[in-house]
Amino acid sequence: MNAFHDNTRATARAARLRVMVFDVDGVMTDGRLRYGPEGETIKAFDSLDGHGLKMLASTGVTLAIITGRKSGIVAKRAADLGIEHVYQGVHDKREAFDHLRTALGVEEDVCGHMGDDWPDLPVLTRVGFAAAPANAHDDVKSRCHYVAAAAGGRGAVREVCDFVLRAQGHYDCLLAQALD
Repeated sequence: MNAFHDNTRATARAARLRVMVFDVDGVMTDGRLRYGPEGETIKAFDSLDGHGLKMLASTGVTLAIITGRKSGIVAKRAADLGIEHVYQGVHDKREAFDHLRTALGVEEDVCGHMGDDWPDLPVLTRVGFAAAPANAHDDVKSRCHYVAAAAGGRGAVREVCDFVLRAQGHYDCLLAQALD
């Protein structure tokens, strides 16, 4: 599934996660920016990704968003998913990440981040578990512990959520609950 890195090492890192941070453009969306007639940005989110995020949160992993753009639709999507920690319009993702860690009282090694491009590198290179979608920039993928087979906005977030759920031993229980 992950052609870039050793899944045993990635699994051990994902098993320790208490916080998982996601970029938006290129990770939760396909990265394309669409503009409406009034100049508003339109983004499309994958419903499978959303369910994966909800399942991950249900196990006690705190979810967060750190993104360079500011958009009302991101705030709406985060609210719909119950993601309370949302940093938008961020120019220095490391600073936002440090603020989040301080607020939550956690160290870098129990945090994860999923990003796709150079602005994510200051966080991806510090967290305990770094992930990227299949279509991320090569310089990002080469520095991640896990690279999804799926592209951003096309199931990559769900794949990473499922990977973490399996690593933490929650996946089979959640699946059994769904089958009841």
